[in-house]
This record gives sequence, structure tokens and C-alpha cells, in this order.
Amino acid sequence: MAAGRERRAEAETFTARLKKQWHRARVGVRRAAVDYFRGDGSDWIALAGLLMTVPLITAATLANSVWFSPAALVLPVVVGGLLLRPASLLGLYAAAATALIVESVQLGPYTEGPSRVTPGVVLVVAACGFFGLLLAQFRSRVGVPWRRGGTMLFDLRERIRVQSKLPGLPDGWHREMALRPAGGQSFSGDFVVAARTNGGRTLEVVLTDVSGKGMDAGSRALLLSGAFGGLLGSLPPHAFLPAANGYLLRQDWDEGFATSIHLVLDLDSGDYELYSAGHPPGLQLSAGSGRWEEKTAEGPLLGVYDGAQFDPVKGSLRPGDVLMLFTDGLVETSDRDIVEGIDRLTGEADRYVAGGFHGAAWHLIEAVAKDVNDDRALLLICREGPTAAAAR
Repeated sequence: MAAGRERRAEAETFTARLKKQWHRARVGVRRAAVDYFRGDGSDWIALAGLLMTVPLITAATLANSVWFSPAALVLPVVVGGLLLRPASLLGLYAAAATALIVESVQLGPYTEGPSRVTPGVVLVVAACGFFGLLLAQFRSRVGVPWRRGGTMLFDLRERIRVQSKLPGLPDGWHREMALRPAGGQSFSGDFVVAARTNGGRTLEVVLTDVSGKGMDAGSRALLLSGAFGGLLGSLPPHAFLPAANGYLLRQDWDEGFATSIHLVLDLDSGDYELYSAGHPPGLQLSAGSGRWEEKTAEGPLLGVYDGAQFDPVKGSLRPGDVLMLFTDGLVETSDRDIVEGIDRLTGEADRYVAGGFHGAAWHLIEAVAKDVNDDRALLLICREGPTAAAAR
């Protein structure tokens, strides 16, 4: 009995040790895979796997060169250019070159038959290896592996979208924002930052158009949106654009200017101030007259010179009134000046007066500037009348 219990204890101990070792191995492999995906781990696993494919491809080519061409060696070379660091990549290239030499010797001269190692095959493999090495050196210099690059771009795009969200407004108010980057890209030089200040009684919105368009301006837009978001609400309204102007000047960018429009709206009374830095004017729809009125404030571009002054224009939103802010990509093109573009925009906006502007921002961009190769942004602030409030 005692001997049997000892044997069972030994077996259980062995099984427990085996399970622990298996668990540690799984955890180690999983951590290595996560680190490799993030770009923090070594690339020896990928290098070992690719080095194993080289002799397999070589053996298949020697066995049947009709179905397995010598040019198949380009496959591990291309994959290595995406996965490996430059030093590891050179080792893979040496293995591929050795495989080509072996295939050339075993298959014989290319003049004696088809499916041999020809100069064209060597040039194709060498060209792919050259471009793969350039990619690997670029990733090494930037410090962002290809596995992480797409994730970072996705994260940057989502941060811009989160920063561009407008805060909720009290009953009787409606706001919406639509943004269309140039060329259907995910990054735009137009962005919005907004906040409820003064105990939530004031809405401050800044719509900015960074010089350039699409991905060229996206990185600068991300930097400026973070900086402007920090300034908004931390400074008095009249000091925001001067501070933003000084920030751009300190960046010393080659293409460092931007236009911006800053709305300061009292949500209790509907009174507002509109500050502009070289931005297209705002448009206000008066419910009483049914006409659109331009609201033009004075101020130079941001990032041009120090000590700029920005003088506001004042107004008031009564029940049924609408305030529309936009960037120049919506109203100005190479074959259409800004006056004509504003007329077209207000003409399309008149269609929403009777039914309300809910969901109108995106449709207005589609109607006015659908195929324009420029960043386009449109912001609507509506003070709803009794009829609209009752309908809601």
C-alpha cells in the first residue's frame, strides 16, 4: 500500500511538473509573440523561420524546376524585408544567394534548357533584396516596425476624432460636425476642438485649417489639436488666438501657418463672439428674415508674425437661428471663388430651413464639395425654435 501511494505521488508530481513546464512554455511563446508584434522583441524567430524556407524552396526547385521556379527565392526575401532588421536581413540574403548558386550548379547552365537560374532571376531576387533592405533601414531609423506602424496610424486617427467631438448642449440647442479629408484619406488638416467653459454656461469651439491637406497636414493637425485643446478654456477667450499664434511661431515650420475661427457662445442668452485668424467668415441664418448674413471678424493668419491682434464680431442666436462655420475647402476651388462658393452653400442650406438641420452637415458637404481634392469641414450650431423643440 505504501509503495503504491509513493508511485502515485511520484506520478502526480511528474504530471504537475510537466503541466507547469508546459504552462511556462506557452506563456513565454505568447509574450514573445506579443513583444514581436509590438516591435519590442527580437526577430530571431522570424529569421529562423525564413532561413528554413530557403533550403525547402531550393530542394523543391531541384526536384521539379517546372513547378518550382528558381525565382521562388524572392518570397523569403520579400517577407524578410518586411519582418527583419537590417543585420538579420543580410544573413537571409546570404542564404538566398547561396541557394541560387547551388541551384545554378545543380540545374546546369541556363543555355542548356528551360527553368534554370537565368540572369533575369538573379536580377529580380537582387532588386527585391535591395528594396527590402531600404525598407528595413528606414524602419530602423524611424524606430517603428511595420507591425506597429499601422496600429500607430489607427491610434492617431482615433485621437483626432475623439478630440474633434463636440460636447453635449442643453435642451434647445443642436450641434453637429462633418469632416471630409482630401482624397478619401483618414487624416485631415482640418480639425475642431471644443469645450464647455464658465461652469458649462459657455460653449467655445475652434475650427482650424492647417496649411496643406490630407496626410501631409495630418501630423501637424494632431499636434495643434492637442495644443489648442489645452489652451481652450485655460485662457480668456480674447487671449486664445494670440496664444495659438505664438505657439505656431515657436514651431518654426517651413509650412507653418493656419487659419482658425473661434466661437464663444453664451448658451443662456444666445449671445456670441466670433474671433477669426484669416478664416472664411461665419454664416448666420436669421429665422425672422430667412436670410443668411456673413459674420466677418478681423485677424491675420496664425503663424505669420508675432503681436497679431484679433478683433471679434458679436452677434446673437435667437430661437430658430443657425450659425454655420466651415473651412475654405468647402467653398473655394481653383475654378470657383469664395463668394460663389458661399452662395452655393447657402442655397443648399436653404433646403433644410423648413425641416431642421439635423443630419444636414454631411449632406451639405456632399452637395457642395463632394469631389473637391481638399480637406472640408462644416460645423452647425442651431438654436431650436418652439416648433422644433416640440417636434423633438
